[in-house]
Amino acid sequence: MPDTDAPNWDVHVIEFARSKDQLVAGLVHGAYDEGTVDVPFSFVLARSGDRVVLVDTGFMKEGSGEAMSVKFGVPFWVSPLRMLAALGVAPQDVTDIVLSHAHFDHMGSIHEFPHARLHIQKTELLSWIEALALPRQFGYLTEIINPDDLRNAFDASLEHRLNLVEGDVDDLLPGLHLRLGAGHTVGQQFVIVETARGRLVISGDCVYSKRNICGHNHDGVYVPLANATGSVWDQLKTFDRINREIAGDLGRLVILHDMQRWPNLPVVEEIEGFRIVKAS
Repeated sequence: MPDTDAPNWDVHVIEFARSKDQLVAGLVHGAYDEGTVDVPFSFVLARSGDRVVLVDTGFMKEGSGEAMSVKFGVPFWVSPLRMLAALGVAPQDVTDIVLSHAHFDHMGSIHEFPHARLHIQKTELLSWIEALALPRQFGYLTEIINPDDLRNAFDASLEHRLNLVEGDVDDLLPGLHLRLGAGHTVGQQFVIVETARGRLVISGDCVYSKRNICGHNHDGVYVPLANATGSVWDQLKTFDRINREIAGDLGRLVILHDMQRWPNLPVVEEIEGFRIVKAS
């Protein structure tokens, strides 16, 4: 008999931007002969009861956010707020934001959600402040960091809306769990949500492609990311944690930069060419 009291999250993946002609080999180690692709950018809306949760937020194409999008070749964009409105969600409705990591394309609109409590790994946020304080010759480390996003996180701390997570957390909210997934960055995390079709893993940027887990030739040998500031050692251990969580079922893995644009998930809305797909 089904447990009607069990958490049951409703999950949508929301595409809001695409890069132009990005080298696949710049994302997946060893993909040297695969040319370029327009890489999608997305975040996740998860709802259960009175909780409205975002996993990452996308970025706003204004001010320093626009400068970052130009710097990294992301010409195609629609406001994340417009995409949320299509699902009946206003910024003030959002109760929680889980940040997979602090890159601009993942936390660049946190200031648009005035009531949301932010959840980010303590090592993620503090490591970027430390990295920004290094001499300028270390600038490679922080080139994808928008200092304005860190300022907005600091402002949230003054309002007691910033939760600095330390490691794994079960039931951050009932049926929503956090796992430290270092590798892409030192404090990256991924999210597990309990849904009608089982436990789904939202990868953040722990994974760019299913090949990171299944191997280039489906040989099961993990393939590192080609874009990371953490170690390969940590990346592969994180792939293994994810693979064990999904028991090898890649259909339970939601990749935010899925280069195939979530082919196995139904499209429920498309706005200016950007998709909203239903993950559960």
